Amino acid sequence: MTSVLLAANPAPWWGEISPPPGVEKFVTDVPGGGLIILLNNLLRLLFTLAGLFAFFNLILAGFQFMTAGGDPKAVGTAWGKIWRSLLGLIIIVSSFVLAAVFGWILFGDPTAILNPKLRGFQ
Repeated sequence: MTSVLLAANPAPWWGEISPPPGVEKFVTDVPGGGLIILLNNLLRLLFTLAGLFAFFNLILAGFQFMTAGGDPKAVGTAWGKIWRSLLGLIIIVSSFVLAAVFGWILFGDPTAILNPKLRGFQ
C-alpha cells in the first residue's frame, strides 16, 4: 500500500531542497554544471599556479645568472633553471593547444575538452 501512495504522490517523500539565499548567481543551467564548473575552476587554478611558479622561477634564475660573476658552474646552473622554466611554460601552453586539436578531431568542437558538457538521461 505504501508503494501505491509513493507512486501517486508526485512530491518526493524526503521533501525538496532549495538553495540558500545569495547563491542564485552561481546557479547555472549547464548539464552537470556543478561538477564541470568545479573541475574547470580547479584546472584554471592549477594552470595559473604552474604559470606563476614558472614565471618566478625564471626571474630567480635570471637573477642567479646575473650574479654568477663568470663562475662557469653557477652560470650552468642558472641556464638549467632558465631552460626548465621555459620548458614548463611551453608545456602549459601546448596542453591547451593539444586539448583544442583533439577536441576538434574527435568531437568536431575545439572547446569540447576544454569546456565539456555532461549528457545524460533527460
